[in-house]
Amino acid sequence: MSGDRAVPWRRASHTDSEPTSQWDDPMGGDALSENGWSADRIDTESAHSARIYDYILGGKDYYPADKEAGIAMSREWPALPIHMRANRDFMNRAVRYLAEEAGIRQFLDIGTGIPTSPNLHEIAQAVAPDSRVVYVDNDPIVLTLSQGLLASTPEGRTAYVEADMCRPATILDAPELRETLDLGRPVALTVIAIVHFVLDKVDAYGIVNRLLEPLPSGSYLAMSIGTADFAPDEVARVAREYAARDMPMRLRTEAEAARFFDGLDLVEPGLTQVHKWRPDGTTTETIKDEDIAMYGAVARKP
Repeated sequence: MSGDRAVPWRRASHTDSEPTSQWDDPMGGDALSENGWSADRIDTESAHSARIYDYILGGKDYYPADKEAGIAMSREWPALPIHMRANRDFMNRAVRYLAEEAGIRQFLDIGTGIPTSPNLHEIAQAVAPDSRVVYVDNDPIVLTLSQGLLASTPEGRTAYVEADMCRPATILDAPELRETLDLGRPVALTVIAIVHFVLDKVDAYGIVNRLLEPLPSGSYLAMSIGTADFAPDEVARVAREYAARDMPMRLRTEAEAARFFDGLDLVEPGLTQVHKWRPDGTTTETIKDEDIAMYGAVARKP
């Protein structure tokens, strides 16, 4: 599993309802980088889902603890890199669909992760240069690397909000969001490969519903959701590796994944494994169902 979605990112928002580490304190630490954030907020001694993802997919933004974790997880499930790439490819296709076919020009991306190209705004703005994107994460690493998320086209706009998805009001009330997106017009809410780090006590369904609530009719939800339905033993072992590093998971069945889309109109082919959602033939890799542990779907708000 990943806590990310990009090659080589991670979807790395913390998901406890209360702060659990110095990373959750937006004012934590004393040493500030030249760009203004706290350098000592980044815990390099402990593995982190964003950096594990980065290591497994050949990135460079990881530390020894992340490498050790990535090796251990890939040993338990050798298909892990295939799964991670398929999730990233799903995000690309979903955003392209939303921009090209659904005509969406505004995107709210929750749990953005370590940036890599093509970023979400690059995909959307390649279709419609006037697209506007707000990225949200509460990981100091993402903030540190966020310049790659802010290089918008002249016609469009991007913004970054440092906030925890488990506190939706801090996202929806953020000045950066209100100055970038017009909530009177349709918005695509993208929640890719993160809710498997949201435990039941925090109520992932309630969080997603709260983020959708102010978005008008014609808005969309695009999600990928971790599951153990197709490789239960292997995915359970990977989940144990994450949990051993203080990153517990809540993997969901197909029925549980479908609940996120209650009241919405699913776009064909509906809820399916991410590699089966509108494949575009850009990958020559043969993917087996048992190599993918993520459901994905796109749905329209009536």
